[in-house]
Amino acid sequence: MGHTDMLAIGDCGLPIPKETERIDLALIKGVPGFIETLKAILEELQVEEVLIAEETEEVSPELFKEIKEIIKDTKITFISHEELKKELKDCKAVVRTGEQTPYANIILKSGVVF
Repeated sequence: MGHTDMLAIGDCGLPIPKETERIDLALIKGVPGFIETLKAILEELQVEEVLIAEETEEVSPELFKEIKEIIKDTKITFISHEELKKELKDCKAVVRTGEQTPYANIILKSGVVF
């Protein structure tokens, strides 16, 4: 991915636009999970910013806490869930997980390694 390209990771219910590449990993309920998928992708991708629905912290506080621990000091931009869904059309791809936790969605904005 090039600098500022976006990749989304979503729960199994996230509506993915038809024009956006779909990487469907969902096997069964909860498999793979959102957090394990996020960790795996972050091992391979340099990320300079993440976009998260502002509803996530209130509706799924444990998930939000885990996300913050994983991304550490990466910049977080909060947008509405509706805006996050609109941003999916500009993503290079959406990785669909088997996650069923509400608002288990994130957009990763690619950074550079140099």
